Amino acid sequence: MALFERSEEIFDNENVLHDDYQPQSLEERDSEIEQFTGYLQPVINGAQPRNIFLYGKTGVGKTAATKYLLHHLEEDSEQYDDVTITTVYLNCEDLTSSYRVAVALVNKLRDPEEQISRTGYPLNAVYEMLWDKLDELGGTILIVLDEVDYIGDDDSILYQLPRARSNGKIENSRVGIIGISNDFKYREKLDPRVEDTLCERELHFPPYDATDLQNILSKRANHAFKGDVLDGDVVPLCAAFAAQDKGSARQALDLLLEAGDLARRESDPVVTENHVRDAKQLLEKQRIEESMKELTSHGHLTLLAVVASTVADPEAPLQKQTIYEQYQDLAKATDRDVLGGRAFHNHLAELSMLGILDRAKRNEGRAGGIYYEYEVDVPLEAALSTLENLHMSDELDLDSLRQNAQENGLL
Repeated sequence: MALFERSEEIFDNENVLHDDYQPQSLEERDSEIEQFTGYLQPVINGAQPRNIFLYGKTGVGKTAATKYLLHHLEEDSEQYDDVTITTVYLNCEDLTSSYRVAVALVNKLRDPEEQISRTGYPLNAVYEMLWDKLDELGGTILIVLDEVDYIGDDDSILYQLPRARSNGKIENSRVGIIGISNDFKYREKLDPRVEDTLCERELHFPPYDATDLQNILSKRANHAFKGDVLDGDVVPLCAAFAAQDKGSARQALDLLLEAGDLARRESDPVVTENHVRDAKQLLEKQRIEESMKELTSHGHLTLLAVVASTVADPEAPLQKQTIYEQYQDLAKATDRDVLGGRAFHNHLAELSMLGILDRAKRNEGRAGGIYYEYEVDVPLEAALSTLENLHMSDELDLDSLRQNAQENGLL
């Protein structure tokens, strides 16, 4: 008997639900597509491309819209003899400096046998290699820098690239930048010269609402699943869960895929609401576990301190001092050195950045000053399960914490 056999009862083409699937049309983004198309129009006219900055939360269609429009732009340009378009896509998550971005661009544009190493060259030498290659290509070159905010403080390349032609670095090419970021405040961190250049045109992608997500999921589900295997509540529930959280299509699609996968693994003939709820819990737990892999033991204790403070008084807003006192007790109980207030604050900030905690800024004027309030931004069950899986229960009594949470109606 074969160990692996094809299972075709649930899915017809599950690839339609995956992140790398490029739909033939983009749903629920008509106004953004129209505006984006207008910003790209100079390219097809043979003029200098605009530099465009897209921002919005993860999963709201920024990257999908960019790839969709650039694909059509390249196709439509073929009817014009005087227009040559090259598009280059870079995800900057691992490219934390202008130097690394420049090296990555050189290697994207060069043949495999002409690649350069990520170290060992002066920045100016790498720029010269980049200018030579861009000029060799000629025509219009659109460079997409996804997650551009990862580049950090060393953002000189965001100034150098768009101005390369006007500064005499290249003659035969016109370069345009499309920057994509999930960080709404990224623009405020840019050098003023970079901001003026990169943000020549801006486009905000708002979160999807439940109706938007339901329409997106319905069209994908028609291609992804066999007929009559989805209960009527499945797609609306996936859409509602995602809309309540971040308004992310990616999150809604992941949830629908995982629900279908659960039904397949359990040999159930129909995907039901229960599969969606189980999938939601599983994905949340996986997300927290993945986020917490990079944290130190003090990061884990910080999260536990927030959880314990929440369980102790579910109605009380949590300020740093309350959480810090709980953290100090936990650190001493596990024989760890207690961090100072500033270092502890950094762990709270990191957990907020990872989406595990929600941080709200409060301003009480002269009397109360400015301070932050914190709360767990993931299901308490998922946070507790993750902490238990990190073997923290070997050192601390998490069973009692879980029991108290249940008694307080938090689980």
